[in-house]
Amino acid sequence: MKITIATRQSALALWQAEHVAQRLRELAEVSEVELLPLSTRGDEILDRSLLEVGGKGLFIKELEIAMLEGRADIAVHSMKDVPADMPEGFCVAAVLERASPFDALVSPGRLALDELPQGSLVGSSSLRRQAQLLAARPDLELRPLRGNVNTRLAKLDDGQYDAIILACAGLERLGFADRIGYSLPPETMLPAAAQGVVGVECRSDRVDLRDVLGRLEDESARLTTAAERAVARRLEASCHSPLASYATLDGDDLSLTSLVARPDGSRVLRRSIRGPRHAAEALGLELADEMLGLGAADMLVAQGA
Repeated sequence: MKITIATRQSALALWQAEHVAQRLRELAEVSEVELLPLSTRGDEILDRSLLEVGGKGLFIKELEIAMLEGRADIAVHSMKDVPADMPEGFCVAAVLERASPFDALVSPGRLALDELPQGSLVGSSSLRRQAQLLAARPDLELRPLRGNVNTRLAKLDDGQYDAIILACAGLERLGFADRIGYSLPPETMLPAAAQGVVGVECRSDRVDLRDVLGRLEDESARLTTAAERAVARRLEASCHSPLASYATLDGDDLSLTSLVARPDGSRVLRRSIRGPRHAAEALGLELADEMLGLGAADMLVAQGA
């Protein structure tokens, strides 16, 4: 079986696609794997926020078109960028072992969050990150930050920001682990749902392909991803909403914490749940229902989610 992987052209996307390609080449059923790098609207529009132009789904649409047209068999994504509701006709056939789910505070002095000087200028376009930063440090000045990892680091090095927030996983995968000055703990910065997880998407009707891709599956990542994404799906939140979810496994138990926040950090609703790992998705839905009862929907509507 020959498999063509549709991927974005950023360095991180290509790393992820090549990582999946290497895993696939180890399988006896796979004779050849090639990459099909594509430009997406999300990569091309850098002068406006994702919230303004349609959200992170803009990174995925062209890849799905390539699969529909038969130019590609699968697409590889950072699962935190994949909408909680998959488009009709597509599915996530496998999720790989999770890398670090946490966010990194990157600054020239490798400072911790509480060490940043009063009024420091911090770069991040994520409402989730902005809200939690301001909840912890309301004195900070937040400014949008777009572009790939290299571009964002260059802007920091040029002095355009005092610090920036990036995902630890992306920095580690691209060989920039030494730039992680401070890994923000989940008590301060709860991660995005499925952050650090690489997912493989294909057409739902490709049963033969789904069987092969299933061999790449990491069970722990599948369970935590299912729980975290269930919260977003029930809350009808988008990838750019100030919503965070983080699940961990302890033997047969799964613990899940989620939060919804106002973008200015003035209100943060945070709740947790624990239950059997086999009920991962149900736990996510139950936690989301609890949060809805406490006003989560109104908080999301207030910021245009």
